Amino acid sequence: MSLSEVAPSHPLETHGAPPPPAVGPYEVLDGPLDGAELLDAIRTVLGRQEASGDAPVLVSRGPDDHVVSVAGTRLEIRSRPLPDGPPGTLDPVLPAPPRRRVLVSATATAGPLPERAGALYAALVAEIGLRARCYTAAEIRSIRNGLPLVERYATPEPALTGWALVFRDHYVENSVGFLLAMERAGLPREWIYALSKGDRIQHRDRVHAWFVRHGYRSDTLDNSVINGTADGTALAHARRVNERVSAFVGRAHAEGRRVLVIDDGGLLAQGYGSDDPFLEHVDAAVELTVSGLKRIAGAPGELTIPVFNMARSQVKTELGYNEIADSCVRRLRAIIPGEKFIGRHVLLLGYGTLGSRTAHALRALGCRVGVVDTDVLTLITAAEDGFETYRSTAEALTHRRPFLIMGGTGELAVTPADLPLLPDGVFLAGFATKDFSLLADGHADARETVIPHVGLHYALPSGKSVTVLGDGRSLNLFEYEGIANRGYDAYRAGTLLAAKRLCRDLDAFPPGVHLDPVNRAIDEAGLFTAYYDRYLCGTAQPPSEVAGHAR
Repeated sequence: MSLSEVAPSHPLETHGAPPPPAVGPYEVLDGPLDGAELLDAIRTVLGRQEASGDAPVLVSRGPDDHVVSVAGTRLEIRSRPLPDGPPGTLDPVLPAPPRRRVLVSATATAGPLPERAGALYAALVAEIGLRARCYTAAEIRSIRNGLPLVERYATPEPALTGWALVFRDHYVENSVGFLLAMERAGLPREWIYALSKGDRIQHRDRVHAWFVRHGYRSDTLDNSVINGTADGTALAHARRVNERVSAFVGRAHAEGRRVLVIDDGGLLAQGYGSDDPFLEHVDAAVELTVSGLKRIAGAPGELTIPVFNMARSQVKTELGYNEIADSCVRRLRAIIPGEKFIGRHVLLLGYGTLGSRTAHALRALGCRVGVVDTDVLTLITAAEDGFETYRSTAEALTHRRPFLIMGGTGELAVTPADLPLLPDGVFLAGFATKDFSLLADGHADARETVIPHVGLHYALPSGKSVTVLGDGRSLNLFEYEGIANRGYDAYRAGTLLAAKRLCRDLDAFPPGVHLDPVNRAIDEAGLFTAYYDRYLCGTAQPPSEVAGHAR
């Protein structure tokens, strides 16, 4: 193509009034995008255009004012600084990256926007939008600094150079830091395929944009598909994503690579680790969630690969769930800041690893917490911990009138028989997707009203109303970053150590789910000592660090 880039000229005098310009589309894009980056984005898009006699002409009237003329259309790209806003990362960056607002508009001299001009406009919006959402280099450094244990264990593992990775998890900052650590350990960035679970996480668009710009593949495999509650559009998208993932796995194997899946629940249940002859198969997996383990156990076919069990590992059970519970309670209080908690009744559905920690945290706030669980031994534990206990939601609701019901069972926690027993105006806070899916998936014959940034209000046939906080998924990930980076540092470091061990010693592990090798790899690496020394030791210089300096 021939691209003309010229200096602005003085307007020519003309006889007669020109035809009025047609109103065209426009887009407003905000982000940490300086003038040089904006101009580079424009030139990159123009450089991708096919050669033709009518090449686009770029006129730059300054670092913040550009015009592209093509096919009788004027495409304007203008920017201006924005006032200071909140940090775009969990840790503030000093100095804060300047933010700008970019206006991209298209105006045809006559008639509708020509097809070629429309395509170029769309390409400019996509490229500028991608860069505007991206993390800056300074922000990436802040994310890495927030994960010092991950940094510590991101040492080279030669075996990783021959692997590819499919990573499905929440699009949060610690996922960015983890994948960067896998790169530094030896995994080529072009062989990383990241999949979002579809949660409305605060900075998910930034994570996706940075993944794409950095060289990863990035898609969404929505949790509703895994749970069997997706609509036709989501199912069609999931089929396309599955095809792309299968093609990625196939290309990796064609190049002699093995493929690792690190999965936050459900991907392997699609069949990638089974004996289904019609699917591309991966070579190993690390499963991060209990729900994922259940889905693997219930998946069709026989499991033919080793799966490392991070979900039941010591590092997640003893450290990770404390941080998850903390994030759940913090998000809960932030989303309904006008509500009183102290002294009020709360009903907790499920007293497992997460639920028990959440119950204690709520009681520490002054809440009067009741517990529902179907397992008798679990109920005994809850009762001996000092909580009122019930075998069913219906039983609890005949004795208590909670202002808040929290679910963390991973199963349908409120059934059609429970709906008439719900107190009028009750809040439902789910921390596992299926808990309140009876309402969220539209099966309760209830009238739904969206409350922006808060949740979904339902008018029930009984005349009562309830509010599902968030979007019916894990509330701590609704328009929120979730867990603090340093809070998940040890768990991400443990996952890194497990992945390195699995890839290095793959042939030592037969098909099936393995827990002991995960705990051994973490113990042998000294992760718990490093965690204690970094975050919890009260001395000015921990003994292990003194010994390290002596060496």
